[in-house]
Amino acid sequence: MTIDTTAPAPAGGIGFFEKWLSVWVAAAIVAGVVLGNLFPGAFAALAALEYASVNFVVAILIWAMVYPMMVAVDFASIAKIGERPKGLVLTIVVNWLVKPFTMALLGVVFFNYLFAPLIDPADAQQYIAGLILLGAAPCTAMVFIWSQLTRGDATYTLVQVSVNDVIMVFAFAPIVALLLGLTELTVPWQTLLLSVGLYVIVPLIAGMITRALLLSDGDQQSLDAFNARVKPFSVLGLLITVVLLFGFQGATILANPLIIVLIAIPLLIQSYGIFGITFWAAWKWKIPFNIAAPCALIGTSNFFELAVAVAISLFGLNSGAALATVVGVLVEVPVMLSLVALANRNRHRFTEQ
Repeated sequence: MTIDTTAPAPAGGIGFFEKWLSVWVAAAIVAGVVLGNLFPGAFAALAALEYASVNFVVAILIWAMVYPMMVAVDFASIAKIGERPKGLVLTIVVNWLVKPFTMALLGVVFFNYLFAPLIDPADAQQYIAGLILLGAAPCTAMVFIWSQLTRGDATYTLVQVSVNDVIMVFAFAPIVALLLGLTELTVPWQTLLLSVGLYVIVPLIAGMITRALLLSDGDQQSLDAFNARVKPFSVLGLLITVVLLFGFQGATILANPLIIVLIAIPLLIQSYGIFGITFWAAWKWKIPFNIAAPCALIGTSNFFELAVAVAISLFGLNSGAALATVVGVLVEVPVMLSLVALANRNRHRFTEQ
């Protein structure tokens, strides 16, 4: 999903498709389960279209999701990294030293122990892997919407996102590999590095080139118009990916519909817990609200496009890991909107800037 960070927020601060994203995802889930059970041969044929653990259909869909977001990020903003460092430091610490590890811990506690009587042990390891991928991928797109809804400092949010993206290039694969060691799954390093290259570095370079070309004449309107044109393809790519994933998971879902709820529970605890920790730390450190609120929301939200892509590459379209990442998409928007409301209700506790 691509976000125009320069234009004013629409009425209510969030667009129609973003506001109801969970509804569209839920509809895509239903469609996927139904189609997967009606046409299993067609889905099997789609799954066979792959090379070196990369499914061609899914790769195109993921690029449609990720590339527009990379165009929207202005890496020139990193030059302002030294301005008001507190919010940036808190973002980096939460996103890379706290969030991935707490998500892995919750996954192990719930699926290896609390939910153990309800789930096959092999499936449990897959679900933990999916949660780890979500926890290691901080949001880089929807966070601009959450920042707008809290009247956050748009420029500072851009600095935070840009720095996160640079760190992601180098830190995502090692952190994922380290935490997957907590599971009984073998870490395919070659596939993991290939996934980072395909779904982070390639779209990142393409986005930077596109942005530079559109702004070559100093025309911000050209960039805004391009973002508006590609946005529908980004949302469509996400929804078709969800249909495919649940098409492959159709039999599993019908046999055990409770699994969606079980996956959502640690995700919800993680989301509200990370937000609470970050928001409290920002308050104690006397960070102004227009930086503190986006800072807490960045740490809470996930780059689920990347998580979905890597889960598919590492474990396959019909894996429990891929299923877990899509459940993350399902709960993302309603959770984030509730946290935006919570942040705004506590604005008076912070200093303004």
